[in-house]
Amino acid sequence: MIVEIKVPEVGESITEGVLVEWLAEDGAVVAVDDPLFELETDKITLTVAAEAAGKLSQGAEAESTVQVGQVVGTLDTEAAGAGEGAPQGEPAAEPEQGQDHDGLSPAVRRLVEEYGLDPTQLEGTGPGGRVTKGDVLAFIEQHAEAPVEAESVAKPAPAAAPVPAAAKAPAAAAAAATATGERETRIKMSSLRRRLAQRLVEVQQTAALLSTFNEADMSGVMALRKRFKEPFEQKHGVKLGFMSFFVKAVVEGLRAVPRVNARIEGDEIVQANYHDIGVAVSTENGLVVPVVRDAGRLSFAELEQTIGELAKKARDKKLTLEDLSGGTFTISNGGVYGSLLSTPIINPPQSAILGMHGIKKRPVVVDQRTDQLEVRPMMYLAVSYDHRLIDGAEAVTFLRRIVECIEAPERLMLEV
Repeated sequence: MIVEIKVPEVGESITEGVLVEWLAEDGAVVAVDDPLFELETDKITLTVAAEAAGKLSQGAEAESTVQVGQVVGTLDTEAAGAGEGAPQGEPAAEPEQGQDHDGLSPAVRRLVEEYGLDPTQLEGTGPGGRVTKGDVLAFIEQHAEAPVEAESVAKPAPAAAPVPAAAKAPAAAAAAATATGERETRIKMSSLRRRLAQRLVEVQQTAALLSTFNEADMSGVMALRKRFKEPFEQKHGVKLGFMSFFVKAVVEGLRAVPRVNARIEGDEIVQANYHDIGVAVSTENGLVVPVVRDAGRLSFAELEQTIGELAKKARDKKLTLEDLSGGTFTISNGGVYGSLLSTPIINPPQSAILGMHGIKKRPVVVDQRTDQLEVRPMMYLAVSYDHRLIDGAEAVTFLRRIVECIEAPERLMLEV
């Protein structure tokens, strides 16, 4: 039997996308749920898996524009060998780090051959340990910098901040161009990046953006995490991170100043009486903001589990449009990349966003009466907001409430 492979529906407003690359060779025999191709739209990037076992026949070129519902290939379920491999409904065993998974995709193989790489040295971050194009580009970038690192062995440099995945492809291309002497390179902007750029410009043109800043003493949160991190992980099977504290603190801030949780639609103010908090995640193809639903009703453990699951789905390109829709407020953490201070841009149609930054030790006055100084771990916080809807006093009050909850995390437990 011949089973058609169609471009799936990923949202009512999405009618087309780009078939970025085939993840299985033309003529390869695949099992149920094996990844077939990567689809990129202006809102989401996802991996489309096989709905049946069979021999693959590709019907569309990689990097071509395809329509929702279009047949881009077929699976012959009666072809020799189609019934072999992983049983239906059971995933194939995951390979060890550095090993191939059902072979390399054509796009990955082209890069490997072009740069003369050894596939066994590549660590796959895709589903089932599959090596993705981003993995190869990251490997190229890392080894392009190897001579510089070798020269500084006698004097180790400080650990560098992690490079956002979205920056790896241009960086790797630039490194390769430098090696070949090219003065300029051109890389086609992805659909997701084009849409992101468009939305950022729209925000700047339509909203009255303003930012307010404050700082939080992280001593209380850090002490609490240190004291309970082991029993927390043993009981709940997940680590206790900083993000759950900030999500809880944001919810308390939104309860104190509900206007920050509202949005403008035409000439109306739509007040959200629930708290769906977006957590910005950097991926290989750009920034995405999966949403934690009804965050105010979740425990610390449930928050950490949900955030971890969404981050993994983002890395594996398995986020759905539902995962990205309907947030009322967003948190962005530039601190993981070493940022000390920034002014985040709101995620429309939301009216505000919180920017977290790096934790730095510095002297602060801990007793206003005696001017006593102590070295404390401090974090700058920034709230950008739409001044058409939110007044300055409301934004300051909202941010101050977040600081109060972070500096005295017992408030989050007692909801006071």
